[in-house]
Amino acid sequence: MRRNVFIKTFGCQMNAVDSARMLSLLSQADYGAAASLEEADLVLLNTCCIREKADQKIYSELGVLRRWKQRRAGRLVGVGGCLAQQAGDALRRRAPHVDIVFGTHNISKLPEMVRRAAERVPSLELAMNGDVGHWDIPPYLPGGATSAMVTIMQGCDNFCAYCIVPLVRGREVSRSSGDILAEARALAERGVLEIVLLGQNVNSYGNKEGEIPFHDLLLRLSRVEGIRRIRFITSHPRDLDERTIGRFSEIEALCPHVHLPLQSGSDRILSSMGRGYTLREYFGKVAALRKARPGIAFSSDFIVGFPGETEDDFLRTLEAMEVVRYDSSFSFRFSPRPGTHAAEMCGQVAPEMSGERLGRLQALQDRHTRGRLSEFVGRETPVLVEGESAKVRGKLCGRTPCHKTVNFTEGSGEGPIRKVRVTSARAHSLAGEEIP
Repeated sequence: MRRNVFIKTFGCQMNAVDSARMLSLLSQADYGAAASLEEADLVLLNTCCIREKADQKIYSELGVLRRWKQRRAGRLVGVGGCLAQQAGDALRRRAPHVDIVFGTHNISKLPEMVRRAAERVPSLELAMNGDVGHWDIPPYLPGGATSAMVTIMQGCDNFCAYCIVPLVRGREVSRSSGDILAEARALAERGVLEIVLLGQNVNSYGNKEGEIPFHDLLLRLSRVEGIRRIRFITSHPRDLDERTIGRFSEIEALCPHVHLPLQSGSDRILSSMGRGYTLREYFGKVAALRKARPGIAFSSDFIVGFPGETEDDFLRTLEAMEVVRYDSSFSFRFSPRPGTHAAEMCGQVAPEMSGERLGRLQALQDRHTRGRLSEFVGRETPVLVEGESAKVRGKLCGRTPCHKTVNFTEGSGEGPIRKVRVTSARAHSLAGEEIP
């Protein structure tokens, strides 16, 4: 009998792709996608633990699912992803109504775990032996999708002082270039025009396996017939080399947008974080990218209130933001993660102080974002249509090559890429009209 699964995803794009793989696997085991929680027979939480707040959200969600499970016999609850990898059996002790706990390397075992759970046999699968068995599972892709994410590597060897990724995603493992290219070709045959390459540090792709380097992978992907846009996330500034930077002037399909996390504008804090670059080196790579592709857009990540951060350190971060003028950024208060070096550091910043600094940083970013968006007013730009706008009724929504969201009035055009004239800028998006 066909049953329904509801998957709720927390965290990064890597988790989003993993959730799509879970849905593909379960569809082969007679599970369809539930439109809502109440329709589901099985609920899976694909979790994040990058910050303490993420942990709290998930445990709160598990409280809701305890009551959901009690309302009908036979319902099942599973927890996967990074929090599952970190907490392990402690998660089931804290939430005994959870039937399945599986880590970041165990997605391929999901159908068997669900089968056992239906027979009232709980599962705990947390092995990380270096292999990523789920890369061969094509992620579920809705019909008509024009953009798709493609995982090229998993894990990280950098061990930044604050980061839990190496502990929950494992050490760096790169996928074979042949498999990546085959997936890109299959996506192109389905009408996908844009691929987004995913990895904790895409710039170090292939370094350990002795395969092709990242800049060569970009070149080969650009030759896949039908792929018209290529993006990648996330880049570590230390490992962004000249050859990769040069591809922005050589490959037309490589979109003019780079997510380049700075984290702090203070060299002292960058050293304490273990980031492996100075502010001067970071600025040098920004300048090289702008030379390679004039008009390139930048986004970034920032951590405010890292242990030992002074007001002067924080002001240096604001100064760095003024130099680069990011199009957007993700910023957070420092959150100590168990098992990381930063959790044991002296000089923890008071929450009230880090909160006040975060507010100032985000206010500056809002000004820069509005300024960047306003530069597009009056311009004509190609927009890859993603579907109907969720915020503006009766309009289409899509993205420019430099990753700006545009809500626009549809004209007489056809196809997934439309030419749009930008008429106004909002706080985080653009508005426009399709050019006949």
